[in-house]
Amino acid sequence: MSSAAVASPQFVWTDAYALGYPQMDDTHHEFVETVNAMLVASDDEFPQALDAFADHAERHFKQEADWMNGTNFPAADCHIDEHDAVMKSVRDVQALVKSDNPKRFEIGRSLAQELVRWFPGHADYLDSALSQWLSKKAHGGAPIVIRRNVAGSATTG
Repeated sequence: MSSAAVASPQFVWTDAYALGYPQMDDTHHEFVETVNAMLVASDDEFPQALDAFADHAERHFKQEADWMNGTNFPAADCHIDEHDAVMKSVRDVQALVKSDNPKRFEIGRSLAQELVRWFPGHADYLDSALSQWLSKKAHGGAPIVIRRNVAGSATTG
């Protein structure tokens, strides 16, 4: 079964997601791009887009775990547990997409839509704390983030 991409809102990077730790912001930008690729993929393209996201997420979450463990980040366990829960869902959906389940692409796209919903809260709460922690460790203070073209936002720390 091959169809055109399901009409979905695109997931687009915005400065609202910037946290002020450049390596993390770059990784998060890639996260947004790989989730968006799943949202706009045709059925034929979807398995490859899902696999690309899974590869990205493995690297992304390992990078953050290494930062947390290497700096004794106090909330590491909670943060890593959340990443592990996301990866379990991704692996479960990868297996389903490889099956003959007639709803496999619908379920796959629902994962992508859930990641769109999940990411801003995760970044605002868990990743922003890590960004500040890493910046304080490296520079002695929290980053100041300039967010352009974001309604209701000028700068935050």
